[in-house]
Amino acid sequence: MDLNTERAVDQWLGPPLCALASMVHALRPDRAPGHPPRTVVVMLLSEMGSMVCSQPMWRALKARYPGATLYALVLEKNRAVIDLLGEIPRENVLTISDASPWRFIRESLAMVRRLRRLAVDAVVDCELFARFTALLSFASGAPIRVGFDPLTQEGLYRGRLNNRRVPYNPYVHIAGQYLTLAGALDSAATPPAKAAAPAARPALLPLPLDEPAVGACQTRLRTEYPGLGERPLVLLFPGVGVLTIRGWPVESYALLAMELIGRGYAVAVIGPPEDVPLGERIVAACRHPACINLAGTTRSIADLMPLFEVAELLIGNDGGPCHFAALTRVRILTFFGPETPLLYAPLGRTAATLYQPLACSPCLTAYNHRRTYCDGDNVCLRQIGVPAALEATLQLLASPRA
Repeated sequence: MDLNTERAVDQWLGPPLCALASMVHALRPDRAPGHPPRTVVVMLLSEMGSMVCSQPMWRALKARYPGATLYALVLEKNRAVIDLLGEIPRENVLTISDASPWRFIRESLAMVRRLRRLAVDAVVDCELFARFTALLSFASGAPIRVGFDPLTQEGLYRGRLNNRRVPYNPYVHIAGQYLTLAGALDSAATPPAKAAAPAARPALLPLPLDEPAVGACQTRLRTEYPGLGERPLVLLFPGVGVLTIRGWPVESYALLAMELIGRGYAVAVIGPPEDVPLGERIVAACRHPACINLAGTTRSIADLMPLFEVAELLIGNDGGPCHFAALTRVRILTFFGPETPLLYAPLGRTAATLYQPLACSPCLTAYNHRRTYCDGDNVCLRQIGVPAALEATLQLLASPRA
């Protein structure tokens, strides 16, 4: 299903189903288990970048409940992120496909049966007010159900299906909010979030360095792209995915690439196959052998990781690759505008953001289901000029690598 179909289904079917399930819940109150959770399911159906930010939460759950069996419920197309994190066994990753509406419904019903067979003690719903996960959490039969709750805030009604309702906090990074969800499992407070918020953004622990893969990546680049020479490599991610409003202008990326090439750096564009035309535009503008297009050449997220280790810096739009890179030692510069870095800045140890706050920014929020009223003229990003981006880039390149 595309994003608009998912939104329409959630908007029209979600509220009445949540209301009906809430009435059923009122007639059959929950009974808390008399023991710490032994089986916990974490629902993470959101964007892949947010899934990367869940690493601190997984580690907190394992430390707090060392005897519990942890499961992740994710969309099939996003499972590679959970596998990459490696926080739970691969066989504990549960998936649902959204390739079509009918397959999604069929597999969701099958997932309810599977969750009931697992005798789940607790569900941690990490979605920002999605009705589907609230319904699935309730249908699982888990006596403890943790999730975000809007209380009296407008929009995105979810009923009262969760019995550990955590207030959504738009001023705390999403990784910190995931930690709050984990801490609400055995909280008796109302709301179950009366603990100190993290003093700083949680830092991601880098994944182990795969030296053979990094060496093979270096060899491939030198063999297939001799124009790179011995220049330090900077990666560009100009892709936007389904939210085109998040893109820094491609023309600006091309100008920044020219500036870097003139200073002795090599530049490579990365992204999925649909970003190949963007890479071609940047390469055509630079007209230099030290600028290459690698978009579409990496088959998986795992293929990107050695490339990040080879590179000195990744510059990109708010999206998955900048979050994946936070699991490596590469420096990261991310452009924000329609969304705020306060909530979604990559958690790399040497990561920086550029953000031009306007009166209308951020316009993609949990309260509007990430729908923007912008006409496509993303002034917030276009006002970030190439000189400012170059200055931030050079500062990062001069800083020690993580």
